[in-house]
Amino acid sequence: MSVLELALAEEGRSAHEALAAVVSSAQQAKRLGFRRVWVAEHHRYRSVASVAPAVMSAHLAAKTSGIRIGSGGILLTNHAPLVIAEQFSTLAAVHPGRIDLGIGRGPGTSDINTVRALRRGADQATHAEYRTSLVELLEYLAHANEARVLTGADTAPQPWLLSSSVAGAELAAELGLPLAFAHHIQPGNTLEALGRYRDRFLPSRWCQTARVLVSVETLCAPTEAEAAYLSRPALLAMAAALARHGGDATLPSPAKAAAHSLDPEVEDRLAQLRATQAHGTPQTVQRRLSTIAAQTAADELMLSTPVYDMEARTRSLALVAAASTA
Repeated sequence: MSVLELALAEEGRSAHEALAAVVSSAQQAKRLGFRRVWVAEHHRYRSVASVAPAVMSAHLAAKTSGIRIGSGGILLTNHAPLVIAEQFSTLAAVHPGRIDLGIGRGPGTSDINTVRALRRGADQATHAEYRTSLVELLEYLAHANEARVLTGADTAPQPWLLSSSVAGAELAAELGLPLAFAHHIQPGNTLEALGRYRDRFLPSRWCQTARVLVSVETLCAPTEAEAAYLSRPALLAMAAALARHGGDATLPSPAKAAAHSLDPEVEDRLAQLRATQAHGTPQTVQRRLSTIAAQTAADELMLSTPVYDMEARTRSLALVAAASTA
């Protein structure tokens, strides 16, 4: 198992506190035996402080030892491939054998003006443009391009392709990349996408056999009631995202979220989505994770825990780890 961190921006707390909590989460993940910690790239979401995964990956790698660190993921359409190759090749040289480069194409923002600012006036990239940039990046990492990336580099970050769609899974198969699938975002696509990936996988220098990581929203607490209470702030943030204004608020406390009602139709839709994830007591969460692992034949599960308060998040990781070894 591994951990995905968004650096949640909690109401009433600073960016320093949000990012310090990610360090605590990574250190806890290392102590508990988790394999890797990834940080996301999102822009102008007030509930997320993870905007610069290369910077945060460097910080986490310096603050931990042994555990793998990386991006989950770099949104390649926002960046020049050479810049990403230079940044993560440098990280891999400083921390050999520990750096992952998760690559995706999601917008990381719901605001078209932010997209254009990141892309120097261009609209969101097409699938063809994304594929071209991805191939270029892989060539840099393999030192196949004439442009010098990092003199004397004798190690490279491990590239992963992130996807929540069938098309993304097919691209990972075509390029021979390990696949990280966002089950926590598009659970309805998971089984079809993974089937296509495994059927079409072509071995490459990066991966000889199909390798699958599945991300799951996971919240573990001593009781079902407490798990539901702690999950309410993220539920409200999800409802805001569905209403197309997900960047408008920081994550409220559970007490404040408990007083906020949702439209019954929205509540039901979110309950159906949450039922595909892993929430509840250690026994419930372990059962759900085992079911997802069996259904997907995943090599690895990556846990995303969108919970207000760092202590509640790290306790959730500890409860899951204890249940998995019981």
